[in-house]
Amino acid sequence: MRILDVNRWMYRGGRPNRLASLLNRWGVWLATAGLGPGRMAALEVRGRRSGCLISFPVVITDHGGDRYLVAMLGEGTNWVANLRAARGQAVLRRGRREAVQLEPVEPAARAPILRRYLQVAPGARSHIPVDRRAPVADFEAVAARYPVFRIRPGREEGTSPAQSG
Repeated sequence: MRILDVNRWMYRGGRPNRLASLLNRWGVWLATAGLGPGRMAALEVRGRRSGCLISFPVVITDHGGDRYLVAMLGEGTNWVANLRAARGQAVLRRGRREAVQLEPVEPAARAPILRRYLQVAPGARSHIPVDRRAPVADFEAVAARYPVFRIRPGREEGTSPAQSG
């Protein structure tokens, strides 16, 4: 069985199975401790129903001087729905906490970011049906299906703009 097939199996139906959930918890622990690959971080966002903080590993992508997060499983991803309910407020953890505001990127601007994402996030390659070496035009055909968020400085929950610096 190829790695791509295993990745698809772990996220069949757009949701992680038990093995993927276990690996995600391990990834969160590594990122929170500041270990693991340098682009990996733990994203914390409030659950839209529970209100509890939910953490999961993400890969931070750089493009054009900005940082981005990509939902490799597409529009139906739980963290995307939670993030939208939280109006983009989240925390990135990579050894330290960074309050962030995640701004949605319009589909027309996503293609070069998606291409860069597949270059730096090997685990996502089985989920986005374009080869990482393909021209940007090929990514334009699928860009609307994969949410992308620009990472901007945010403020900690419960602080006023004057307190956050």
